[in-house]
Amino acid sequence: MSSTANSDLVLRPSARARVMRLSVDPRTGGVVLTYPRRVSARRAMAWADSQRGWIDAAVARVPPAIALTPGTDIPLRGTPHIIDWSEGRSRKIAATDGRIAVSGPRDNLEARLLRWLKREALAVLTEETHDYARAAGVAVSRVGVGDSVSRWGSCSSSGAIRYSWRLILMPDRVRRATVAHEVAHRIHMHHGPDFHALVADLFEGDSREARAWLKAHGAGLHRIGRAANASIPAQP
Repeated sequence: MSSTANSDLVLRPSARARVMRLSVDPRTGGVVLTYPRRVSARRAMAWADSQRGWIDAAVARVPPAIALTPGTDIPLRGTPHIIDWSEGRSRKIAATDGRIAVSGPRDNLEARLLRWLKREALAVLTEETHDYARAAGVAVSRVGVGDSVSRWGSCSSSGAIRYSWRLILMPDRVRRATVAHEVAHRIHMHHGPDFHALVADLFEGDSREARAWLKAHGAGLHRIGRAANASIPAQP
């Protein structure tokens, strides 16, 4: 493996890992090497070096990032929207008729759009979470958004639910199915029959169709505004 490839390799020793495993971050193309703590870093690196063909192929499959620049087309609630930037108009960002109107300095356009998308996501997800929680007869202590690669949502035993902000990019039915899924975990912290029955009661459609959409299209959403992974504060 070249020195460049080595410098892009993130070493992640794990007490839970039983075997060495390579994965690729779909946002950055960075390679993560997870290995048992009993294995030395040198041995893990040597094994990764033997997997150069797999690494090169996996990194090559990661699509290029989609920068949030004027004229770029991105999905918002599943509908394509063109970023319409003009330096002189109102500084308030607004989405109407398939356009996201934004103003202000060009040099920090992407950062401002990402902050706006995260605020939109948090507002929508907070409302939908509490709606489903009322229907389920449960309480949710906090709702927050972040940018996890491994999951679209998570629910803790304390009643806090956290989502990927990228849910705001998806069709409403897919986002709402994810919300129903996490709210159902407030009662069933597993994926057994009772859990799936509750999701079916809460959600207005077929959650299997939403899962199929996520499997087919979800990874591609990590291409959008890939550089910014910061989260914003949760709301009660």
